[in-house]
Amino acid sequence: MAHFLISAAHKSSGKTTLSIGLCAELRLRGLRVAPFKKGPDYIDPLWLAQAAGNPCYNLDFYTMPRTEIETLFRVRLQGADIGVIEGNKGLYDGLDLDGSNSNAALAALLGAPVILVIDAQGMTRGIAPLILGYQAFDSNIRIAGVILNKVGGARHEAKLRRVIEHYTEVPVIGAVRRTPDLEIRERHLGLMPSNESATSTERIEAIRKAVADQVTLDDLRRIAELAPPMGRGEAIPARPPRVVPDLRVGIAQDEAFGFYYAGDLEALQAAGAELVPFSPVCDPALPQVDALFIGGGFPEVRMAQLEANSSLRREIRSFIEQGGPVYAECGGLMYLARSLSWRGRRCEMVGVVPADAVMYERPQGRGYVRLRETSAFPWPDGVGQEIAGHEFHYSRLEHLDPALSYAYEVRRGEGIDGRHDGIVYKNLLASYFHMRAVGGNHWPRRFLSHVRRCRKAVE
Repeated sequence: MAHFLISAAHKSSGKTTLSIGLCAELRLRGLRVAPFKKGPDYIDPLWLAQAAGNPCYNLDFYTMPRTEIETLFRVRLQGADIGVIEGNKGLYDGLDLDGSNSNAALAALLGAPVILVIDAQGMTRGIAPLILGYQAFDSNIRIAGVILNKVGGARHEAKLRRVIEHYTEVPVIGAVRRTPDLEIRERHLGLMPSNESATSTERIEAIRKAVADQVTLDDLRRIAELAPPMGRGEAIPARPPRVVPDLRVGIAQDEAFGFYYAGDLEALQAAGAELVPFSPVCDPALPQVDALFIGGGFPEVRMAQLEANSSLRREIRSFIEQGGPVYAECGGLMYLARSLSWRGRRCEMVGVVPADAVMYERPQGRGYVRLRETSAFPWPDGVGQEIAGHEFHYSRLEHLDPALSYAYEVRRGEGIDGRHDGIVYKNLLASYFHMRAVGGNHWPRRFLSHVRRCRKAVE
């Protein structure tokens, strides 16, 4: 199965923008594109999924064993013509000294040829030792091509090509000029999410055109074909059969909330949930549902609109006070607090969590997390389990009620106060922690078991 991995010498080299353009152009050429993103990330997959026209799945060594990464990749690549894997950070960057969770390790695991994106600003002859060094550092990695990014002009491009051709044997398959058309506005968590951008379709199309004009797609496809067959002689696991849903789960999806992993949503559906979207920004009332899932996002950007939608805030509070089961992550936790403050402004939120969310200029929790479930954990089959995930938040909860119950003890990470995460109130679980339905963490099944138990209690 043809596939390749887009990586770079360092972060902010233009990997995401180029990956978006490549996915969109390959799709336009009639190929079925399967996009993937290394690591825990919500924002890049939103753009990649929209560009490719297919869900984007995350591949992450911290939360997934190697066998699970391989299996997920094979299953999601099934039926596709080409797989596009976007790396994170630099090719050899990772948590460990041995690079066991680096992009290079992922490329080696999946047999993916590497396309190295190089930010060429200010570079000429110095690009050669960079490429040679990256080649020599790990013999298991095949750097099959280079895309020069942020090139200054035709003269600059010509110099770079001559240097690379003279000193290396790595082909240059693209040279992309620096232009505003290739820029996606950034904010504190990275790129602006595509669900928040009214012009995402137009932006993707502009990126596609630039990439199509400046990257040799035929060379790229030939490189993708160098990837060895995945799991030669092994049967591809069958996807689980469709389940007739017995529960309706309202899911917050709009400009303020959009951080959901495709695999987690599919796992909820496989466990018996019909997902019913609603908008905390626009909808005056909740749909008829058995439970709510309020994921992450940027509620601070829309906090005035969230405050103005007082009818929905009242309905959500009433739902929780009456024992309705709710799971909220990060932005969802902030939305359920008494208030949200950002840039000198304070807005009222749902008010069911006895705390105030305050935004800061620097991250208050960032990176991988490991938590242990406490006796207060409300879902079945818990207590004492350790689970892995991630957090990335610029807010803190202040003026916390000291009588709060917490579902987790923090073993690694920050959580709510450095020691705890996961506020438990009635049938609500709200945390900064982002879970994934991987690595033995079957949280969608456990959450829906909790929902069924709650429903049975009131029948």
